[in-house]
Amino acid sequence: MIRILLADDHPVVRAGLASLLVSEDDFEIVDMVGTPDDAVARAAEGGVDVVLMDLRFGDQPGIEVAGGVEATRRIRALDNPPQVLVVTNYSTDGDVVGAVSAGAVGYLLKDSSPEDLIAGVRDAARGESVLSKQVASKIMGRMNNPMTALSAREIEVLSLVAQGQSNREIGKKLFLTEATVKSHMGHVFNKLDVTSRTAAVAEARQRGII
Repeated sequence: MIRILLADDHPVVRAGLASLLVSEDDFEIVDMVGTPDDAVARAAEGGVDVVLMDLRFGDQPGIEVAGGVEATRRIRALDNPPQVLVVTNYSTDGDVVGAVSAGAVGYLLKDSSPEDLIAGVRDAARGESVLSKQVASKIMGRMNNPMTALSAREIEVLSLVAQGQSNREIGKKLFLTEATVKSHMGHVFNKLDVTSRTAAVAEARQRGII
């Protein structure tokens, strides 16, 4: 029996996923939660094999937009942690890199077929990598063009720039010196072939990086 925890801030999505998954004889929904913190707390209690994790819990007051990434990191840091399979609407480079770097075993989009989702849960329970075709293409693109692909840290810095944060604010949040932040942005400018922060953000959004 594969014991599943559903973590999504939309009750209708949780109900839909649960309705689909309970039809499988080897699946058991042990709990459903609506916030990243609740997902971590329930996973820490044990008795979970796979967490189906949304990435963005932006409708919850006080919760960061990409709270699912940090929740994934915290869950994977637990003793004998469950696998985390991201199931989300978002597929920017920043989302994908962040989730995989945090320890997610797989990344599926919510428009995946029921068959792909069910197979993905079983693969995730075995610790096997699970990727939607769109996400796999992004990762292959990064591997094939390593000199132009932004690193996870560069994406993180650029995402904060897009939120209007200064180099000092970014450095404080990421525990980096301002010089290091400037260095990361310099690499971003070179890779995106731009000369300003505004142009970098615009280009990254156009490319689906952030």
